[in-house]
Amino acid sequence: MSERKSQSEKLQEKFNELHKKNEEALLGGGARRTEQQHAKGKLTARERLHLLLDPGSFEELGKFVMHRSRDFGLDKEHYLGDGVVTGYGTINGRLVYVFSQDFTVFGGSLSETHAEKIVKIIDLAMKNGAPVIGLNDSGGARIQEGVVSLGGYADIFYRNVMASGVVPQISAVMGPCAGGAVYSPAITDFIFMVENTSFMFVTGPNVVKTVTHENVTAEELGGALTHSTRSGVTHFASTNEAECIREIRHLMSYLPQSCEDEAPRLPYEPGNEQRPSLNEVVPANPNQPYDMRDIIQQVVDEGTFLEAHKNFAENIVVGFARLAGRSIGIVGNQPAALAGVLDIDASVKGARFVRFCDSFNIPLLVLEDVPGFLPGTDQEWNAIITNGAKLLYAFSEATVPRVTVITRKAYGGAYDVMNSKHIGADLNYAWPTAEIAVMGAKGAAEIIFRKEISEATNPEEKLNEKVDEYTRKFAHPYRAAHRGYIDEVIYPDQTREKLIRAFAMLENKVATLPKKKHGNIPL
Repeated sequence: MSERKSQSEKLQEKFNELHKKNEEALLGGGARRTEQQHAKGKLTARERLHLLLDPGSFEELGKFVMHRSRDFGLDKEHYLGDGVVTGYGTINGRLVYVFSQDFTVFGGSLSETHAEKIVKIIDLAMKNGAPVIGLNDSGGARIQEGVVSLGGYADIFYRNVMASGVVPQISAVMGPCAGGAVYSPAITDFIFMVENTSFMFVTGPNVVKTVTHENVTAEELGGALTHSTRSGVTHFASTNEAECIREIRHLMSYLPQSCEDEAPRLPYEPGNEQRPSLNEVVPANPNQPYDMRDIIQQVVDEGTFLEAHKNFAENIVVGFARLAGRSIGIVGNQPAALAGVLDIDASVKGARFVRFCDSFNIPLLVLEDVPGFLPGTDQEWNAIITNGAKLLYAFSEATVPRVTVITRKAYGGAYDVMNSKHIGADLNYAWPTAEIAVMGAKGAAEIIFRKEISEATNPEEKLNEKVDEYTRKFAHPYRAAHRGYIDEVIYPDQTREKLIRAFAMLENKVATLPKKKHGNIPL
């Protein structure tokens, strides 16, 4: 007995010594590195989790894990946790799994054990059906470990893919994220970045300068502003880390725990659902723009619209909102930008959002005012055909409740693509201002009546006459309603009430796709 006790005491002493050494390292050099983080406007890994999770809810896993490598001086430094804090907690009382990379330990570089901790978290999330939130702040693979660290990244990528569509995956890039490290956030559902402190790029500014002789800063190459406006890589760009974390918590309130769950519903007391101001939104002049957000704000529950990808492909608007307390996804053409046309970026942005909502049982509302696809060599040479088909594919494949409201223009193939009845929409409404046709009246008249116009004594007068004729026949919603393509022509002020009833009716919708391994979306 005394021998066993002695052995136990020795183990305890060894543990205490190791723990003390780790604390000394953190209180010494670690504390200095923490001060450097703060000086850069960055929080530490644990401070971020403290803000993200409900107070007192965090349970850490793998706290005593240390790296196994002994090469290139790694045998001299060991830190508990090995540069990443992992565990689980709650956001508004709902379970989430989290990992937060610690830049103060080896620059947050990914080692074999670091990767194993993240993999364990994702595996637990899939088993228990709860979201994964990753706070990325890493210098990349730990080069001292060679291929082992690269293998660790691949293990994470594989889990990201397996978890895709099973549980929501959120990535917040809080610092550098370069090389292979960028592909894990890219696979996840939503990416958050912080202005001036977040960077994402496959190759950094120095490599770019060497290879292409371009002089570019890290911010210009892969900063939050670049990725939120030009590339569309990030969905949300925040001015500081606290705001970023608040936005993550806000987003989580719209999402279900997993693909087997429904999004949380808030209590709602029915009242007067008429919105007379909607009658004034669409201008009398069909060529005059307006802001689709004005319609969205009036249709959904007050103050609940959370827009994603706000500064990218501004000719389409996507985001989450609540309608009578229910979480819904919204896709709307934006007449205030490029007249609301569909182009490559807008199609990809819309398709990605539609597929996310369909993956997690979030009903879709489509607000349509689209004059067609953007013409031009730039669009054609960069594959508007296959990129536009992505949005068509996404809507056609979606089995969640889908409702469309045509507010004004619905022209050409874009009419089909924007959740038309023909590709499986459940209910399609149109305002009296809707124009559903192959193209605009003027362009159609110029083609159909070209000969009559050219032979007329007054060609301009004849053109106007034919434009009026075409408008009377096609530039309204009633012809489509006669065919059953539109379920009802409604006044704008009725829209909110109609949508509340429609989504309530569709609540128990069941639709199944043909049996197959998976489709082949035109990537």
